Amino acid sequence: MAQSVWGYDSNNGPEHWHENYPLAKGDKQSPIEINSKDVRHDSSLAAWHASYDPGAAKTILNNGRTCRVVFDDTFDRSVLRGGPLTGAYRLRQLHLHWGSSDDHGSEHVIDGVKYAAELHMVHWNPKHGNFAGALKQPDGVAVVGIFLKVGNTPKPEMKRILEEIENIKTKGKEAPFQHFDPSILFPKSRDYWTYHGSFTTPPCEECITWILLREPIEVSSDQMAKLRSLSKNDEKEPVSPLVDNWRPPQPLKGRIVRASFK
Repeated sequence: MAQSVWGYDSNNGPEHWHENYPLAKGDKQSPIEINSKDVRHDSSLAAWHASYDPGAAKTILNNGRTCRVVFDDTFDRSVLRGGPLTGAYRLRQLHLHWGSSDDHGSEHVIDGVKYAAELHMVHWNPKHGNFAGALKQPDGVAVVGIFLKVGNTPKPEMKRILEEIENIKTKGKEAPFQHFDPSILFPKSRDYWTYHGSFTTPPCEECITWILLREPIEVSSDQMAKLRSLSKNDEKEPVSPLVDNWRPPQPLKGRIVRASFK
């Protein structure tokens, strides 16, 4: 298996990643299953705040593994602060993980519950100079994770991203994606769990402070179907639906999950 061809198929999927990316077997891997009974309420955990500049949104792309929206992170124009974090973290990209049907697809699992999808908003700490530098530091990256649950009402919030999917149907396609305020994707409640973990894709660097929001946002079944209409192959190849691009929960190995709520 060559360096670049990790994926989610049986021959190159999560159970093989450690063959090329030994960190995938590390002690602080993500995602995890969160069990309420083992969570520690921490009253010292502050509220988190995001101030995002809609003008920072740049492009949306299908890289064959996910659908990603990229933001300008050359200066502090869209930042996350507070919560378990020290200082301001810059928004770099957001992407999604989803299943082949509505009953699974999220990476984190809460008390045995899997959601239809999970949205990750990836931020990095500019005190480390650049994104590559941040990946090497335990406090380098902060990811806000938002669960998507299927309900009857299509989310106007997700609409904008899903409208663009027509333009990025196949792997390698990219389209302009301007003037978008990602904070519309936040649920009403700011309650969160937090723990120290990793990227859920190779090389699985253990540099992430996770802020997982307790309240999911709702999407319709049609909206989920739209995500599944993406292809993980490029346009010259037969369509192969991009689905089940999630990594299963990893061992906790003694880590403590803290909650901002009781």
